[in-house]
Amino acid sequence: MLSPECVRELTTSWLPNITYVGLDRVIDLLEKDSPLLIHGSFTHTVPMGCLATHIAWNHPRTAKMTLDAGICWLNNIAGLNPATSLVIREWDRCADYDFEVRAELASVFRTEREARGQLEATVGVNRIEELVTV
Repeated sequence: MLSPECVRELTTSWLPNITYVGLDRVIDLLEKDSPLLIHGSFTHTVPMGCLATHIAWNHPRTAKMTLDAGICWLNNIAGLNPATSLVIREWDRCADYDFEVRAELASVFRTEREARGQLEATVGVNRIEELVTV
């Protein structure tokens, strides 16, 4: 189970900085239990990477990076120290056998994707058009 501190880091530093495409990618990898999503290092060989690396490969500022993409995304975009990130430490601790942590992370990411979809639907409404008659 994710600690409250880990969830706080996820919601305050990770989620606001993940692109829609990055969010979809991580959800897809978690749901499929993909071998491309690794534990214990940021990148093994491209295209094998941890959560932060796959997010980074789908972010405009770090998309062209390879081995250090996850580290750069965490440090420069999310504003976290990669060595002390609670999410990364929890991810590495759970390895491939802790399905509860994987499921909880997938749930947090899916909830964020749904919230963004609802926000996009409400923001996209043009109310001025209703008020103006030509």
